[in-house]
Amino acid sequence: MKNNKLLLTATVLVYLFLYIPLLVVMLFSFNDSRLNAEWVGFTFKWYGQLFGNAEMLRAALNSLIIASVSALLSGTLGTLAGVAMHRFRQKWLSALVLGPVAMPDILIGVSLLLMFMLFNVTLGATSIILAHVSFSIGFVALAVQSRMAGMDDSLLEAARDLGATPWQSFRLVTLPLLLPGIVAGMMMAFTLSIDDFVVTFFTAGVGSTTLPLEIYSMVKIAVTPEVNAVSTLLMLLTLVLITALSRFSPQTLRS
Repeated sequence: MKNNKLLLTATVLVYLFLYIPLLVVMLFSFNDSRLNAEWVGFTFKWYGQLFGNAEMLRAALNSLIIASVSALLSGTLGTLAGVAMHRFRQKWLSALVLGPVAMPDILIGVSLLLMFMLFNVTLGATSIILAHVSFSIGFVALAVQSRMAGMDDSLLEAARDLGATPWQSFRLVTLPLLLPGIVAGMMMAFTLSIDDFVVTFFTAGVGSTTLPLEIYSMVKIAVTPEVNAVSTLLMLLTLVLITALSRFSPQTLRS
């Protein structure tokens, strides 16, 4: 009983340490003071200024476009990788697909920057998308592989016995069963892409500023209430996506 209380206390303290700073940021986004030194009063004016900031809106639009395209490409390539990992069960293939998941972001960013320079690729939205896809494929592949591990292979055998071609059995049987895992992986890829900073910092070019990069440029001067406001909106978007993602968790997929 004593150990359980200690574990509960430690858990609560850890979560307080993680979430109190986020709550402070959200609270001060409504503070009627530009200094953020003390609470003055409640206001929504910083959100009004935020939506009137053309550079911030442009950065947000860039982030949404890049994250959406990255999620679609990662979903397609990650699905193929996940199916291959399940069927062939080769360690080298799993290491190749999942390697970027375990690598430090700064290593991925520097490596991709050097590769783009080597092949004379102009840095911009395209280079960011390619970079985000490179580390997002592994997350989609994991979700798809987990889904395939719970599938009944007899369904595919029955489809073949009924005369279905390999493509028909994949399109009509395998793909619908994999869809929850694919959606979960794509939502994870979208979330990782829209708030990525390190890899984007190395692969972004002129005119391709994303929301995290824009926030960083603002924070270098001072943490203004506008930064708190956009951070609050970004946190809410991430929480919505994570909540939706939980509906496609491996436990839910088996129901």
